[in-house]
Amino acid sequence: MGSEFVQLSLTPLLIGIFASVACALPGNFLILRRQALIGDAISHVVLPGIVVAFLVTGVVAAIPMLIGAAGAAVVAVILIEAIKRLGRIEPGAAMGVTFTTLFAAGVLLLEQSDTSTVHLDVEHALMGNLESLIWFKAQGWHSLLDPVALAALPHELGRIAVVCAAMIVLTVIFWRWLKISTFDEGFAEALGLPTSAIGLGLVIAAAVAAVAAFDAVGSIIVIAMFICPPAAARLMTNQLKAQVLWSVVFAVLSAVLGYVFAGYGPLWFGGENAVSAAGMIAAVSGLILALACLFAPHRTRIGVAKEEATA
Repeated sequence: MGSEFVQLSLTPLLIGIFASVACALPGNFLILRRQALIGDAISHVVLPGIVVAFLVTGVVAAIPMLIGAAGAAVVAVILIEAIKRLGRIEPGAAMGVTFTTLFAAGVLLLEQSDTSTVHLDVEHALMGNLESLIWFKAQGWHSLLDPVALAALPHELGRIAVVCAAMIVLTVIFWRWLKISTFDEGFAEALGLPTSAIGLGLVIAAAVAAVAAFDAVGSIIVIAMFICPPAAARLMTNQLKAQVLWSVVFAVLSAVLGYVFAGYGPLWFGGENAVSAAGMIAAVSGLILALACLFAPHRTRIGVAKEEATA
């Protein structure tokens, strides 16, 4: 039983946890800055960039994916500004039009492209390929100490683990800057903090987390984890540090319970087939948020236009 778990479930579970935490950490500050939909927008923008990068290079690799996603982000910014100026509409509408259009363009490119040799199609873009990330050479827990077996780990695990660690380190290093600029931008500017650079860096960090997670878990988890765990954590406490910790707990809980329910939940209710792990993880994160809305200590914050928050 132990060897089967290590081979079939350990790496998908770890990848789901690392991806969820990597997205939830910057999501906390996006929520507090009332920029929660930036995470949604990023997950939409990266798709056409990744598809174009694949069509140009013919491979699904981290560097081309990052470059493609960055190029798509630049195109998105240009389009948003053009629509705002030429159409004279408010920024939210310009963002909505741009991001949905780019995502639709990415889906069309996927459908019309020959991606039969790689795991890159519409279903993969939405749901990822979490269930297929199996550690074939694992024979049991002792394989964690076997260099030959470790060399056969899915490369997605190493990539998302590095990005998750980077998100944690960056959050700790820039904690004071993020806290001050998030809660009082005017005070941050008076202190001489580069508020524009901090905001841009936060968006870039979110983009890196989204791109790293996209290949393995798809856009559904990326969207859910940027919003649901931080939003649920926001209803649990008035303290920023506690909120971040709560968001990590909710992200890990969503990944673990979602993966378990995806594999065994249908069997418990008489079904015969498992369901998408990515979809179930996102659904569990939404359920946690719904429970927080009903029972969390600070649920009265919902619907209030302005509230006092403690850094």
